[in-house]
Amino acid sequence: QVQLVESGGGLVQPGDSLRLSCAASGRTFNTYTMAWFRQAPGKEREFVAAIMWSGDSTDYYRNSLKGRFTISRDNAKNTVHLQMNRLKPEDTARYYCAAAEGYGYDVAGAYQHWGPGTQVTVSS
Repeated sequence: QVQLVESGGGLVQPGDSLRLSCAASGRTFNTYTMAWFRQAPGKEREFVAAIMWSGDSTDYYRNSLKGRFTISRDNAKNTVHLQMNRLKPEDTARYYCAAAEGYGYDVAGAYQHWGPGTQVTVSS
């Protein structure tokens, strides 16, 4: 089973940047897609970005986040990152790393493994 641990969250001001990291361990060879989701209190968990774990490194983004967020992978370190730029208060949420054994894309239910999350708070 894949284990995921997120890091890099924190309290920042609007316009600041953060780089989240997700360290994966365990049975990663059956992983096809890695993704980031986020969830704010009282709201549904929503898709942020996804990337193919190996081979084709095609990445996907929530439309509203394109241009500000960038997902990347480092297979040698079993790590995925989420670079978040020009953060806005509405980006405040707990961010979760997820791994799918298939093509997960933007559907939370398609991901089998989840990390405990890391909190991102954007406030002035």
